[in-house]
Amino acid sequence: MNDLSPTMRDYLAEIYRLADRASADEAHFVSTSALADLLDVSAPAVNRMVTKLKEQELLEHEPYQGIRLTEAGQRAALLELRRRRIAEVFLVKVMGFGWHEVYEEAHRISSSLSAMLTERMAQMAGHPTHCPHGEPIPSADGVIAPSGDFLLAAAPQNADYIITRVRTRESDRLEYMTALGLVPGTPLRLLHTAPFNGPLQLKVGREYRIIGHNLAELICVRAAG
Repeated sequence: MNDLSPTMRDYLAEIYRLADRASADEAHFVSTSALADLLDVSAPAVNRMVTKLKEQELLEHEPYQGIRLTEAGQRAALLELRRRRIAEVFLVKVMGFGWHEVYEEAHRISSSLSAMLTERMAQMAGHPTHCPHGEPIPSADGVIAPSGDFLLAAAPQNADYIITRVRTRESDRLEYMTALGLVPGTPLRLLHTAPFNGPLQLKVGREYRIIGHNLAELICVRAAG
């Protein structure tokens, strides 16, 4: 996969991220329009890149369903995500950036990282297993551990959870989550979820929090204990 351009690797990584958010019954297909929105590029540009990646057998394109990665495409995507997420951890742990500042910088850095430099950065950052946002870091072989978590918005109420990861990279949202104490590794209790996508009442430590359903859809958790 060394012959892939940074743009091709970027597309593969973003396709993987979109598929990772999809529900199980969507069979990991994603729409080209969603990809265009995520990358902020035109539909023709996406279609041209999809054609190139399909020619290299890195993705499949099914009419009326969308696109999905092949096994080779998924491996290439995970190796790109490994570079990105290690760069994020390096920027936070070694260089002292905040978790809300690193996504775009890591994105730029990772496009030129060699395998040797990536592994040295991982070593300096303490061989991390997760990025600052809680996403698992794929192995050097392009394998990722299943997260086994679920959205806070879908969690049963009157139960205890631990935040595993957040699904936003917007700096203002991340700063807001920091202010609320809603960061990966934080235990919380979900006291009540209002019906019809209403707000959620949480207890974080000794503090009570009320958050909107939209924010709860960006937070993944696992059961405590």
